Parts: sequence; structure tokens; C-alpha cells
Amino acid sequence: MSITERVADRMGLIEESATFAVADQVKKLRAEGREVWDLGGGDPDFATPDHVNGAAIESMEQGNTHYVASRGLPELRTAISKKFEEDNGLDYDPLEQIIVTPSAKHALFIALLTTVNPGDEVLLPSPSWVSYEAIIRFVGGVPAFVPLESEQGFVLTAERLRSALTPRTRMILVNSPNNPTGRALTREEVTAVAEVAEEADLLIISDEIYEKILYDDREAISLGTMPGCLERTLTINGFSKAYAMTGWRLGYVAGPQEIIAEVLKAQQHTVGCAGSFVQAGGLAALTGSQDCVAEMVAEYATRRNFIAEALDELPGVRCPKPDGAFYVFPQVEASMFGDDTAFTNWLLESAGVAVTPGCAFGPGGAGHVRMSFANSQTILEGALEAMRRVWPSS
Repeated sequence: MSITERVADRMGLIEESATFAVADQVKKLRAEGREVWDLGGGDPDFATPDHVNGAAIESMEQGNTHYVASRGLPELRTAISKKFEEDNGLDYDPLEQIIVTPSAKHALFIALLTTVNPGDEVLLPSPSWVSYEAIIRFVGGVPAFVPLESEQGFVLTAERLRSALTPRTRMILVNSPNNPTGRALTREEVTAVAEVAEEADLLIISDEIYEKILYDDREAISLGTMPGCLERTLTINGFSKAYAMTGWRLGYVAGPQEIIAEVLKAQQHTVGCAGSFVQAGGLAALTGSQDCVAEMVAEYATRRNFIAEALDELPGVRCPKPDGAFYVFPQVEASMFGDDTAFTNWLLESAGVAVTPGCAFGPGGAGHVRMSFANSQTILEGALEAMRRVWPSS
């Protein structure tokens, strides 16, 4: 038996992460001496707030560098429960209904591992974050894409969800604000998700990691607040995006007590617990001043306006301003460059600008590219100028 034949069959169902692939390509080109403007990633360029760093350092100096409860520090779970109540209108018991995890991605993984049986279908509105499909396949599920139309503003309707239902459908997974489109679900759309979930008796996973990064007075609506949804919804969130804590790997999942008790088993037998002093930083993030979040969002809003307006001026590009998160998802005229993968390759070779092809985000993303404005204004201006220099006139 060859070495490759010893790899588990499940790995053949999963592709390399497109976003990490772009990052690796950027590193390779820079090592070769190329100038590259990297708009491919989702890592805020801001430093983690000082009071968060300080709390983690103090915790380490006090000797808190060992295992803690698998559910997470009690005081952090209490703070998360309070945040849910005040920010989202959700009532979660900090003792029984919340688990602190090493990243929101891990929260998603163990939530799906706990609730999806082999062959179960998960409705996945597309475009959607690249790891959703992979994790669903990883746990034996089947991603059932619900393609949304760019020309209709990627609006999610009950009709589209119903058309994707089969006897094997078990769950709906939604992300708002959305990566990659930046769209925030309206109350009408959230109502549609709730109605279909109740009609078909589906679980809901609501990924709310970008909830604090919203523009133009948009509201963040948690699925769990909709009638009949609290008992069928797992709410996932974390610290990476709002507090510029991507390297800290800290998230959480909340939901019905009976399901969370089973999710806890997956936590215990995979990672055990999230980092002790990392959780101290998370506690400081939630209980300290939120001015740092407001300042970052204000800067993101300025960058959003700049990059969306600049892209919209390029021939063959249509770039609406996102409602939230820190990505634009422009549509690029296929007749000019071919498909979105060909375009991203051309852009990297011709202008030294790295972006992620829309097809990586599922069937609804074809013909688009994702560009991150979690970069300084200087980088954004440099990238746009490099694009203008090589852009065809028609």
C-alpha cells in the first residue's frame, strides 16, 4: 500500500482553503522579491486593544497557564451571557448553555460534529465562507447550496430555501453579516429563515462573528430571537473580528442545554478547553470599554466607501457597498477576463494584487472576487493604483 493510499477517504472530499492558498502565494511571491498588495485575507490590521493584552499578560504572571473547565472560565461565560442579553436579546444560561472554544471555527466544527449525521443535508446560502462546505463534508454531511443572485442583491427568500429542501435536510447554516458579500440579513430575511426552519423542523446554526462590524445604521438580528427559534438555534460568535484578536483563537457557541451538553463532549475530546490566559483577554474585551470597536468600525467604514467607489469606476466592474464585515465582493465582467479564477491570476501577475476568486465561496460566488479592506488606507490606495495602471479600457 502506498503512502497516499493510507490517507483517509474523507480528505478527498475537502479542498485546500482558498483564502489560505492566496496567503501562501503572497508569501511565496514576496520571498521572490515581488511587490504584492494583499487584499485576500480576513485579518484586521489593527493591534489588539491594550487592555485586552494587559489582562492576558497579568493572568499569565499570576500563574494561570494550566487547564481550565472545558466549558470555559465561569466569569467569561457570565460575561458572554450578559453580552447576549444586552446586544442580542438572547437568554442563555452561562452554566449550561455556553461553551468557550479555541476559535469560532472550532465552535462551528464541534457544533456540526454533534448535530449532523452522515448523509444529512445542510442548507447553505451561497456565496458563503469557504470553510462551511469543508466542515460539513468533514463531519459526513452534505452541503446543499442555495445559490443567491447578485443582480437581486444576494437576497435570501423562503422560496429559495424551500426549493432546496429534501427528506434529508436537517439544518440551515446562515452567516450575517456575510463573508464574502458583506450583506446583513434584513428582518424579512431572518423571518423567512425562521419560517422555513419551523415548517421543516430544522436546526439553525447562526454564525454572527461579524455582528459588530456594521454600517449605515444596519441592525444585527440574531436568529435565536425569532419566534420558535431559540430552542432550535446554535449561535456562534467570537473575538477575532470585532476586537482584532485573530491570533488569540477564541470563540463560543450557545444553544439549547440538551444539545450543548453533547457539544461539550466534542470539546472535551478534541481540545479540552480554550487557553486559560486567552480567556482572560476575552473577558477584558467584553467587560472593558467598547470604544476600540467603534473606532475600528469607523475606520472600516471610510475604507469601505473608498474601495467600493474606486472599484465601481473601473470598466466592467460593479461593486455595491457592503452592509457589514470588511470585504467587498465586486462582480467582474467575464467577457473581459474569463472566469473569476482567470481574473485573480491575471490581477496577481499583472498588478501584483492578491484577491480571492468568488467561485471559492460556492456557486453563488461565480463571477465575483472577494477583496478585504481590513488593510491600511495606504495599502488600499496602492492596490487600486496598481490595478488602474494595467486595467483594460474596455
